Amino acid sequence: DRGSSVSASDPTPCTLRVVVVGIGSEYRRDDGAGPAVADLVARGAGGVTNLGPIADPLDLLGLWDDADLAIVIDAVRTGAEPGTVRLIELSTGPSADPDDRTPSAGSSTHGIGLAGVLRLARAIGRAPRRVVVVGIEGGDFGQGEGLTPEVARAVPHAARHVTQLVMEPIGGAR
Repeated sequence: DRGSSVSASDPTPCTLRVVVVGIGSEYRRDDGAGPAVADLVARGAGGVTNLGPIADPLDLLGLWDDADLAIVIDAVRTGAEPGTVRLIELSTGPSADPDDRTPSAGSSTHGIGLAGVLRLARAIGRAPRRVVVVGIEGGDFGQGEGLTPEVARAVPHAARHVTQLVMEPIGGAR
C-alpha cells in the first residue's frame, strides 16, 4: 500500500511518496535558486523524486498528485536580505482557509501563487498530504545565468532544510 508508513524503529523501507520541485529559471539569475536546491537534494537524499525544474506553480498539477510530502523551493521577493531562507508550511487539510494568503502566495515571481494551485489541487482531490515551501530571497531576477553570491551561499543551507524535512515524520508517522 503506497500510503502506508513505518516507524523510525522499523527496518522496513518507507513507502511514503516524497517529491521536491524547484520553481524558476536558471536564465533569470536568482530565479534559478529553487531548481539548484532541488537538484542538490535529489542527488543526496534517497527516496525523493525531483519533479522539476518547472517554470510556473500551475505546472505542479498532475506532478505532485497524492504525494505524502511535497517540498516546493522557489526564489521569492519579500524585502528580506538576499539569501534569506524561509520555510512555510501550507495547510492542506479540509479545514484549510480557501482564502489563505500565505507569504508564499504573494511573494513568488510567478503568475498564479502556490496557495492558489494548492486550492485547485484540493478541489479536484489530488493535493499532496503536506506541502512545505522553502523560499530563498532573491536579489537579481534579471536576464542572465548564475546566482548572486548571497543566493549561491544560501543554496546548501536551504538544501539542509529540505533534507531535514524529508527525514522527519509526516503527520506523526514515518
